[in-house]
Amino acid sequence: MGSNDNLDNLVRSGGLKLEPYDSKECAGLIRSAADRLKDAHNSTLSYASRFDLGYNAAHALALAAMRLMGYRSDRRYLVFQCLPHTIALDKVQVRLFGLCHERRNLAEYEGYMDIDEPLLKELLASTESLHRLVQKAVTA
Repeated sequence: MGSNDNLDNLVRSGGLKLEPYDSKECAGLIRSAADRLKDAHNSTLSYASRFDLGYNAAHALALAAMRLMGYRSDRRYLVFQCLPHTIALDKVQVRLFGLCHERRNLAEYEGYMDIDEPLLKELLASTESLHRLVQKAVTA
């Protein structure tokens, strides 16, 4: 849909691939993110489940933002790092998603999950904000 010098540089370096926008794929990513985000607010679930749901909702939305621009990456972290260029997301929120990515990796690969309710609250609020931005971009 669009082009961006920073993203094009990542294509040249191999971090991103050009891939035509697919409206069905993006709709599926957004739908999946919305379902996960809704479930992440369910306080009867464990912290680990809620964090995982919130993180994966954020990732699906970040990937949708990238796909809207006609790019794809196999690197989860890079999808978050590109958000200022794909959807003009605030860099503070991008750093939050980066921290959540690190926490997710600790849980996924080392079995360590630090319960941090304020972080979860920020993750969910930032993911909701990202959801609104992606929805707006799809309808633009």
